[in-house]
Amino acid sequence: MTAVQMNAEILRNMSIIAEDEHLMRRAAKYLRKLAAEKEDSTLFTKDEFFARVDKASEETSTEFASVEELDKYIRNL
Repeated sequence: MTAVQMNAEILRNMSIIAEDEHLMRRAAKYLRKLAAEKEDSTLFTKDEFFARVDKASEETSTEFASVEELDKYIRNL
């Protein structure tokens, strides 16, 4: 099922329950729960964050002999 199809199905189902306040409250509560789970899944622990930073710096390490070289590099990005 494509994202467009899923969106259409969600909207179709929302239109069915839109007149029932109790069902709308339940749906809103569940959507908040899903959104919170999504936010939590994207967070890193402190150790995970620094491990990723270290890995990235090893993979893309660039050293400059002077501030002028650094400035030239940044301006060419």
